[in-house]
Amino acid sequence: MSRLQTFYFLVATQTLSVIGSRMTSIAVAILIFNDTGSATPLLLTTFFNELPAMLGNSFAGVLVDRWDRRRVLMLADIGQALGSLLLMASFMSGGFQLWHLYTVALVQGIFGMFHEPAKDATTALLVPKGRRDRANAIQQMAFPLAGVVAPALAGLFYLLVGIVGILVIDLVTFVVAVVAVFVVRIPNPAASAEGRAAHGGLLREWRGGLRFLRARPALLGVVVYYMLIAFLVNGPLELAIPYLMTITGSTTLSGLILAVTSLGAFAGAALLAVRNVARGRVPIMLWSLLVTGVMFLIYGTTRSPLVLALSVFTLMIPLPVAWTLLTSLLISKTPPDMQGRVLAIALQLAYVGSTLSFLLTGPLADRVLEPLAAVPGEGMGWLLVGAGALILLLTLAAYALPGIRRVEQAVPDDDALPVGAAGD
Repeated sequence: MSRLQTFYFLVATQTLSVIGSRMTSIAVAILIFNDTGSATPLLLTTFFNELPAMLGNSFAGVLVDRWDRRRVLMLADIGQALGSLLLMASFMSGGFQLWHLYTVALVQGIFGMFHEPAKDATTALLVPKGRRDRANAIQQMAFPLAGVVAPALAGLFYLLVGIVGILVIDLVTFVVAVVAVFVVRIPNPAASAEGRAAHGGLLREWRGGLRFLRARPALLGVVVYYMLIAFLVNGPLELAIPYLMTITGSTTLSGLILAVTSLGAFAGAALLAVRNVARGRVPIMLWSLLVTGVMFLIYGTTRSPLVLALSVFTLMIPLPVAWTLLTSLLISKTPPDMQGRVLAIALQLAYVGSTLSFLLTGPLADRVLEPLAAVPGEGMGWLLVGAGALILLLTLAAYALPGIRRVEQAVPDDDALPVGAAGD
């Protein structure tokens, strides 16, 4: 199996695992919202899942650079499977409580913070430089594809086998992902001058990743911009189930719109998979996120199911585009033996934004905006409109800064090859 074939094999099996996990999260979210009528538990679950990455993702990236990335991917999948097993035991015992879900989310978040930087850093070891934008886009298709497929499968299997049966399916997909990583070969990265200079203890190597970004302020500026976008986007988007169920009054219609939401993200990733982007990544990112800001304004003000679906579909298209282009940008500028920690720093900052967003959005919607609203759902709509307006202002400000807009010209590419790559 060639390196490129290995990459696509891993993407396929990891996508299957994401579908299983997404089925579980949808089934649990609907069950909890129907039981509590509150959005806060759903956002708290996501908060606990992303809390480890918010606090320690950059240190996890240092360990990814130190360890065999194949083993890191296996460990991450096994740890997340353990969380699903614990949740299944809770439901089977008949004593399920919300704190059980929060604990499982925290456990899976701890292992998950190793998975993302290891997966992203592995791309440069398996995919030739000219194909990495397309490869990253194909990886980004996994979650929205799961969002399209999982709601229908979750609804079907929930009726047939219940929440425990869905968790069993989730565990099977984790096993497939672990076996797939076990049977492939992932090369080690070549040593670079920057990597050797930062070599030492855990703290020294972590600081080496920070120094790399600080020495390239324009690149750091793009990362900080994305952190702020993550804050403005992720919490409001997590209101989708309570917002749509309140606006439409229909679980079926809400599920269909959720599927359309994921279809939009899938379409965005597919656009990059079809058309590789080698230059102009940051301007494309900024212009596309302006579209997201405008669509938030429509999404938060309409009551028409059709317009809801169209606006959220369009809103989602730029999001995988933005993260794919940022990931490709960082990979192109960073030596392979430092990509784990540099990508992890970017991820950690994004998680800081999204995790704080999850923590604040639920209480703001449930305790402040919805009680002030005259119509159910209107308070959540106000929050969506506010997020859209801030996205527009932030993106226009970022575009006005030449350092951010022209970062690809200002920061040179790293042309290091993984060990043995020249002979492939």
